[in-house]
Amino acid sequence: MTTILRLIGGRREWLICFAVFAVLLLVVLPLAFNGYFLNLLGRYLALAFVAIGLVMCWGYGGMLSLGQGVFFGVGGYAMAMFLKLEASTPEATSSQSTPGIPDFMDWNQLSALPWWWEPFNSFGFTIVAIVVLPAALAYVLGFALFKRRVSGVYFAIVTLSLAAVMSILIVGQQGYTGGANGITDFRTLLGWDITSNTARYVIYYICVLLLLGCILVGQWMLNSRAGRVLIAVRDEENRVRFSGYSVENFKIFVFMVAAVFAAIGGAMFALQARFISPSLVGIGLSVELVVLCAVGGRFSLLGAAFGALLIKTAEMYLSQAFPQLWTILFGLVLIAVVLAFPKGLAGLYELGRDYLLNARNGGSSEAMAPGETPRSPTRAEGFFARAQRVLGGIR
Repeated sequence: MTTILRLIGGRREWLICFAVFAVLLLVVLPLAFNGYFLNLLGRYLALAFVAIGLVMCWGYGGMLSLGQGVFFGVGGYAMAMFLKLEASTPEATSSQSTPGIPDFMDWNQLSALPWWWEPFNSFGFTIVAIVVLPAALAYVLGFALFKRRVSGVYFAIVTLSLAAVMSILIVGQQGYTGGANGITDFRTLLGWDITSNTARYVIYYICVLLLLGCILVGQWMLNSRAGRVLIAVRDEENRVRFSGYSVENFKIFVFMVAAVFAAIGGAMFALQARFISPSLVGIGLSVELVVLCAVGGRFSLLGAAFGALLIKTAEMYLSQAFPQLWTILFGLVLIAVVLAFPKGLAGLYELGRDYLLNARNGGSSEAMAPGETPRSPTRAEGFFARAQRVLGGIR
């Protein structure tokens, strides 16, 4: 226990919240829902990987990336390519004019598998690619931008443009990527049927364990010396630079970590949804992921992960209950949450915690002159004082 507390920064409260979140995902949800619904929750948790990466990149690093869908897509397409090749054996594709290649390549009159598809016949290479490719892409992009001190809204615009370009590129190369339809129709992983109910449970648990592992790694990084420097870079970049630190290298490193987290989420999404398409790479998903992070709390890894799960689940129920109005209702809910709770659901938790502590302790006494009778603030005064401090107030 002492070792774990030291690794996460010595916060026992955070460890308790993490344990509650883990029990919710590993015990409560599997017992409460069937395999089909659990598969949907697993897809939502795949988006949570991107949200926790945004917490590190945006909340702590001050870098608002509107192109995280690109890295999500890189991981998703890498996994989908392996699964599609496994499903495209010469026996399974014997009716095609060119057996042994994916069906969309045959439809587009390709006569051989492209050379850059060949390595994805190996599952080991695929796993390595899910980590290395997004990290390399993030390094190149971060080096090109941060070394030129591109930041703020300009960085956001560049990453947003990258998402648009990547989506257009995938759609345009239909014979190699499946085009607008994406890569679909795969059913096995190393010969294991991933469509069965048992497989849904197993893959869900793998997704949860990977997510919890990423949260622990992220929390350890944020509580390390590098994390403290990163916060200083966000607040006073020039002062940190004048202190002798390489601000650009810190930014590049965190951007790479966020990209790897997003790619792992993309791979788990493709494995559970059994498809990947350009719509999961473009601007729409990238902006939606930023909203999920903001609603959950861009300064809390647990808040962002829980927010992604909660918001996507609420979106599903609203779309079923109000098929004609759900987008409007959902948008209004998001606007209300962002305006009322600038720190997201994590800030709401902090407010509730402080309120309960204030109610239990009867308020805290301020500094008094000698002989002055102490006056404890009322419950309402303590609540609104903490609301203004924790949430920033409604403006």
